Amino acid sequence: MASFEQVGSITQLSRPQWQALRDTRYPFLDYDFLAALENTECIGDDSGWIPAYFAAFENQQLIAAMPAFIKEHSYGEYVFDWSWADAYQRNGLAYYPKLLAAIPFTPATGPRLIGDQSLWPDALAAISEYCLTKRLSGWHINFPETNTLAQVKKFKTDNNQASLIRNACQFHWYNRAYQDFDQYLNQFTSRKRKAVRKEREKIAAQGIRMTRLTHEQITPEHVAFFYQCYQITYLRRRSQGYLNQAFFQQLRSTMNSQMMMVLAHKDEQPIAAALCFYDDDNLYGRYWGAIDDFDSLHFEACYYQGIEFCIEQGIGHFDPGTQGEHKISRGFEPMLTHSAHWLVHSQFHDAVDNFLAEERQHILAYQRDAKTLLPFRDGFTLHDSE
Repeated sequence: MASFEQVGSITQLSRPQWQALRDTRYPFLDYDFLAALENTECIGDDSGWIPAYFAAFENQQLIAAMPAFIKEHSYGEYVFDWSWADAYQRNGLAYYPKLLAAIPFTPATGPRLIGDQSLWPDALAAISEYCLTKRLSGWHINFPETNTLAQVKKFKTDNNQASLIRNACQFHWYNRAYQDFDQYLNQFTSRKRKAVRKEREKIAAQGIRMTRLTHEQITPEHVAFFYQCYQITYLRRRSQGYLNQAFFQQLRSTMNSQMMMVLAHKDEQPIAAALCFYDDDNLYGRYWGAIDDFDSLHFEACYYQGIEFCIEQGIGHFDPGTQGEHKISRGFEPMLTHSAHWLVHSQFHDAVDNFLAEERQHILAYQRDAKTLLPFRDGFTLHDSE
């Protein structure tokens, strides 16, 4: 049995050893992405995200690691458990702190353990014991991919308490080897196809020019303008973005090979920007903003430009970010996402189990209803929604 130890910062782990364990280019488990969050103080003691990585070593060599954080709140997670925290409080119990294995501020499905996947049982036993020892209310694993989910479903503690699986729904796009955007639109019904073309025509009619930048094409000035737009989006909601400009500038220096930025110009002046990350198989739409409101610009910058990029690059899957039913009519399919939960308090654990069983039926019904609103012609085969 491998022994996992808790590590208080990713900078205490070897970058070459960490990177060597990654078997995909999933960008949000890149050492440089996680280090940027710490280096620019987007996470840390004052943020309510306290790094608590779990790492296993063999002969001083890192063989497996899990990104985890002690949480003092539930902000920035995109799996909503505020009602659970309220129930704890009403019963005189503390829900926080809790342990979260996830990527901060990133609701993008992916791996949650790098390295030797046979060590999943040891990793889950380690975080369970950590919760008991440190008096945390339990652990949570958000947006795990298929292998992670399968491993977590097998887990049980010595008292036969299994992990709980929660479902939610996002809207994703899949590439069927399209040659161009028009071929993709040809899969739509006539009315829906005309609606998308009309939206795209509005961009040109407003005198807006769209460009996509990657790699070294993205300059510090581009990032500074993007960050202005990013914060405007939050200010309109009377809030502030979780991430600072230093974080994005550091990523431009360390991870620009996996970044794609969409810029919109009007009268040769930038008016909007969207920032995505990508790997060999996936495009992840993450952040967006505009200095003013322009008809249909959000759809163009955040969806249509990403679809065109996937078609050009042969990328099979586009995750444009959480929520947003307006994605359905543009061809983004309702897909189940998952999270896993284990609570120390056995009675609350059972109560949450009952809640999730009922909630799942509502999520599945919502997904079925959303599928009926997709724009595709009869006979179009949808992606496996699990």
